[in-house]
Amino acid sequence: MKKKKMVALFSILLVVLAAYLLWPSDESRIRKLFKEGATAVESGEIDRVMAKVSFTYRDDYGMTYLSLKETLKREFQRLSDIGVEYGDLKIRVSENTALAELDIRVVATSGNETGYIIGDIRAPLSLRFTLDKERAKWLIVRAEGFQGHRTR
Repeated sequence: MKKKKMVALFSILLVVLAAYLLWPSDESRIRKLFKEGATAVESGEIDRVMAKVSFTYRDDYGMTYLSLKETLKREFQRLSDIGVEYGDLKIRVSENTALAELDIRVVATSGNETGYIIGDIRAPLSLRFTLDKERAKWLIVRAEGFQGHRTR
């Protein structure tokens, strides 16, 4: 009887330890969000892009979830061969809120012209995103850093 209890206790402890070690951290989930988001932008898949954005999204530029979706839809219709390059991703997590800062460049084709539409060869655009954890999932609720930037 004692042996069965020890095996059961050891098994439970092993399961808890495995879950702790294999469960992705908040930081890794946020890194995955940006990686998947960049891939979705490159393929022009609006629904996959917007799946990374909270319905409560609002920024200083007057954009909400719906206006952002419409803007991206127009841009995806206008642009092709979109390439997203980002780096220097810094993430700070605090309970159910996180800040992510990254440098980004986006290249795309419009008509017969190909060029940078965000950032350029000399300097990327530095952006800051605020994320909230909603139902155990991280979503973007705000973006900053676009002031003075205009899509070419």
